[in-house]
Amino acid sequence: MDLQRSLLIGAIAVLSFMLLTKWVDFKEAKTSSPMQEQTRLSSADDLHDALDLPANVAQDTADDLPSMADTAPAAEVAEHASVESAKSGRIVRVHTDVLQMAIDLKGGDIIELALPKYPAQINEPDVPFVLLEDNSTRTYIAQSGLIGVNGIDKGERPTYATSSSLYKMADGQNELVVKLSWQDDTGIKVTKRFTLQRGDYLVHVDYLVENGSDSRWQANLFGQLKRDSSPAPSASSSGSMGLQPFLGAALTQPDDHFTKFTFEQMAEDPFKASLPAGWIAMIQHYFLSAWIPDPAQNHNYSTRVTSSDFNIAGFTSPALVVDPGQLGEVGARFYAGPKDQYRLQEISPYLELSVDYGWLWWIAQPLFWLLTKIHSLVANWGVAIILLTVLIKAAFFKLSATSYKSMANMRRVQPKMQDIREQYADDKQKQSQAMMELYRKEKINPMGGCLPILVQMPVFIALYWVLMESVELRQAPFILWIKDLSVMDPYFVLPLLMGASMFFMQMLNPPPPDPMQAKIMKWMPVVFTFFFLWFPAGLVLYWVVNNLLSMAQQYVITKQIEAGATKS
Repeated sequence: MDLQRSLLIGAIAVLSFMLLTKWVDFKEAKTSSPMQEQTRLSSADDLHDALDLPANVAQDTADDLPSMADTAPAAEVAEHASVESAKSGRIVRVHTDVLQMAIDLKGGDIIELALPKYPAQINEPDVPFVLLEDNSTRTYIAQSGLIGVNGIDKGERPTYATSSSLYKMADGQNELVVKLSWQDDTGIKVTKRFTLQRGDYLVHVDYLVENGSDSRWQANLFGQLKRDSSPAPSASSSGSMGLQPFLGAALTQPDDHFTKFTFEQMAEDPFKASLPAGWIAMIQHYFLSAWIPDPAQNHNYSTRVTSSDFNIAGFTSPALVVDPGQLGEVGARFYAGPKDQYRLQEISPYLELSVDYGWLWWIAQPLFWLLTKIHSLVANWGVAIILLTVLIKAAFFKLSATSYKSMANMRRVQPKMQDIREQYADDKQKQSQAMMELYRKEKINPMGGCLPILVQMPVFIALYWVLMESVELRQAPFILWIKDLSVMDPYFVLPLLMGASMFFMQMLNPPPPDPMQAKIMKWMPVVFTFFFLWFPAGLVLYWVVNNLLSMAQQYVITKQIEAGATKS
């Protein structure tokens, strides 16, 4: 009978595992990123029809571009905006070793941007992750221009000309310059210049103005990020449950170095302020785009939602004034790429805070620093997590030892505690008094066993955010079946090992005095295993190694105390 029951339980367990595996496959198939639409970033060798690709889906409307109270009257702006402003379809492609951009000559906006160093899917290494795009799936573009009294973007966007439809950084070339030109009948010539460096995601966007007219020319530079409210491409493929990465806009202020705005907040309470230097960004999981204007000036920063439901975050700079016969230049930097906090820190103060570790950043930052140092030695993020766990365990060794001694003493006096329960079974007050007297006599802290978990929880949560937010661990392999430490274990091996280790740790601990608590504690490994099924494999790896080290430490201390009690 016992054999039949054991076989039945085993069969149910196997069937449950198979069903869970199939459910996960179904979930990933339903939520995976849709097939990428026809891209404007065709290979460098495919030059035909470069100027005849389909027009963009999104079109600028009257309130998509920033307005300025001290420039043209509202009626004039509306009149210009009513002109048909469909996208030209003329696309200039720009390729470096780390960036692939598509620039629309109508306005000179970056309407598509891919990152060849970061595959969209781990099983398709040759398909780059697309950060900016403008199609039926998503609108997310970077716009810039000149508005104001004589601004060429204050109404219908200008159409630039360029000498080539493709700019590609050659081998051995460290800088790539793309120039778009525009001029009018009055003698005003504007060159929009994009400067890209090898190995860098930072783009310098400059406007060179030549005033060949007979009157003073004046305009204001603006830069903005225009995005719809669709979820980030990586949101459906994280493979984990729990806290969700932030999606929205952010900027820095003197009194608040990292101010975040969800799309809902942008709609309900638009932001507008004049701030010194700074930056403004659109943030999503692992990646961001950001405008960084001239740090020597004050700029007007704003967030808003247009009548077409586009979320816009941008800046407007002070006016550039160019006298007749003179040249003028104004520009800003544009970053689009991974949330590499050390590189972001070099670009602008507090831009590295876009790697959002939450309120436990003061623990997460040192953990990440230590993790990267270990990785530089072992070249494997899984091994780095294991070694980091060993170092964390060593840091809390003394505190853990004190707690394990308390639990071992509790286990040692279990017979005496049982005698007290039986002796005062009908008098709970005397039973409690006798227990407290026993604790004082044996120098036992009944709450001492909780300290290891309480101490580890902030570290656990901080490490969760490190593994979730750090782009360095995106698609980072460990060993064998674990190809990506930032998503869940596909075969649930690590969660099951974690649950088993919790179960054996419970066997080393004394059972709670309350029968109900004892039953709850027996179910804790099962509950934790269930929740850990969807946690990032790197985080579960940390917890498994931590449990194994704790078991070893607790086993040694328990045996030492039991041996000492036997001798006495």
